[in-house]
Amino acid sequence: MKLVVQVKLLPSPQQATALEATLRACNAAASEAAATAREVDCYRNYDLRKHVYQGIKADHRLGAQAAQHVIKKVCDAYKALAANVRAGNYGKPGSKRRQAIETNPITFRWEAAQPYDARMLSWQRDARTVSIWTVDGRVKNVAYTGSADQLKAVTTLPVGESDLVHRDGMWFLYATVEVDEPELIDPNGFLGVDMGIANIAYDSDGTGYAGGRLNGYRRRQQRLRRRLQVKGTKSARRLLARRRRTEARHAANVNHVIAKTIVTEAARTSRGIAVEDLTGIRARVRLRKPQRVTLSSWSFHQLGAFLAYKARRAGVPLVQVDPRYTSQTCNRCGHRDKRNRPDQETFTCRSCGVVAHADHNAALNIAQRGVEGWGAVNRPHAARPRSQRGGDLQAWPSRAG
Repeated sequence: MKLVVQVKLLPSPQQATALEATLRACNAAASEAAATAREVDCYRNYDLRKHVYQGIKADHRLGAQAAQHVIKKVCDAYKALAANVRAGNYGKPGSKRRQAIETNPITFRWEAAQPYDARMLSWQRDARTVSIWTVDGRVKNVAYTGSADQLKAVTTLPVGESDLVHRDGMWFLYATVEVDEPELIDPNGFLGVDMGIANIAYDSDGTGYAGGRLNGYRRRQQRLRRRLQVKGTKSARRLLARRRRTEARHAANVNHVIAKTIVTEAARTSRGIAVEDLTGIRARVRLRKPQRVTLSSWSFHQLGAFLAYKARRAGVPLVQVDPRYTSQTCNRCGHRDKRNRPDQETFTCRSCGVVAHADHNAALNIAQRGVEGWGAVNRPHAARPRSQRGGDLQAWPSRAG
């Protein structure tokens, strides 16, 4: 499997000037190629090269490899844009925002990331330096640093394509490394994980994760953003951008910790992990106005992605299950009723009388669905004797439920 490792570059002033000139040239060429692509209605990599390759090489002093990466970056950006349009993320057909997105060309900030391959970037691991192509020629002996794990990864693992990034006045390389992926264990049940707003995550063992603290932090950031937006000065806009990145890093760190804890517990107990398939939840749910900001700032997709890759690295199976009615269904008797949820936190079954924390009950249902889904695919004949096969599968035992 592939992982992305971030290392920080430590260029001299002359080296930093060459790197900045390179990013400016590459992204100016990308904006020019994007405008041409929109003008000629051509978004395929090899087809677009016929229209822009020679021009951006000559006008922006790009080498052959850099020019090809710029064209590919433009095509990938339009591909992502088209996917977002199809998903309805830019409004309904005919809306002003969607029309602007569909007709105007993509533009690139001067400091947008630029891909580098092995022909443009080489690593001197013993000296802890890199040699990197720039528009001013090859720049050698650019020092880099990072955490112990990051340095170990780029030293001992095969490094693929990397991205040159300028952020907050600093230079970084995001390097793709190849990591051996262990075989998946044969799970003895599943650990269900219910993701929500009051609690970021709640597992079927009854452990809740950090909902109140992170939501309180986000509310404070929201109040600060509101004051800065009202002020509207140039320094206020700079502070807004800085605070946005700070909040994103804080949320990512919280999600990393939660995902690592869940995967570690699943691996320790030889269980798989079952999570809800929350694709498109923002379009599906209907919320009161005060809740919309909370939902929009809820990084459940990021937590799901962290769980997925950490589980793969640990050899823990992860399955996505249908989330419908997990919060209304009793995990003990299976009775489903909206009235089983008298409030956000409490679950009370109107059939068998069981009382539980609502998120814990939902996590138990998710765990059971994980068992059934995994068993249907990987153990289709394990649950019943040969004479009784067919029909609905009986779930095999689970520690989680």
